[in-house]
Amino acid sequence: MTNNQTVISTEKVLKNKLYLVPAVDKEFGIEWLHPKFSPIPSGLSELPEVSRWCESFVIRVIEVWSGRRSISQLSGNCHRSAQKQILEHVSAATQKCQIRKIYLNQPIEGVVEVTVTLRVIDRVRSLSLRLEGVDKRWICTDLNLI
Repeated sequence: MTNNQTVISTEKVLKNKLYLVPAVDKEFGIEWLHPKFSPIPSGLSELPEVSRWCESFVIRVIEVWSGRRSISQLSGNCHRSAQKQILEHVSAATQKCQIRKIYLNQPIEGVVEVTVTLRVIDRVRSLSLRLEGVDKRWICTDLNLI
């Protein structure tokens, strides 16, 4: 090796890590972007266990669709835009609905993307959710029924 070459130590190379930047609820105005009111990302150690929490949340969504639960009972765990998306599908999923399988994917710490296959009478439908860990709780920021 010549004096002109530089050796880069692998210990000195910092690995880049992705962090959650909480999604802004589109239903609120610009005043909610103030740092005093902004949500604080939470680490996995501060959040409830995701698989049990997710199953419980999906059951609550199905109960809203069936009319056995009020949408206001989801307000602590949903953005208002996600609540609107839930209400858009009330008429589409009022029939008997069963959870077949829940798939979880964690692209970065504090974010979980969920796909749920549902049996609605004789059809199979898919429900996708995006959960973000903020303020030491899971928040549903996006929901789509296909």
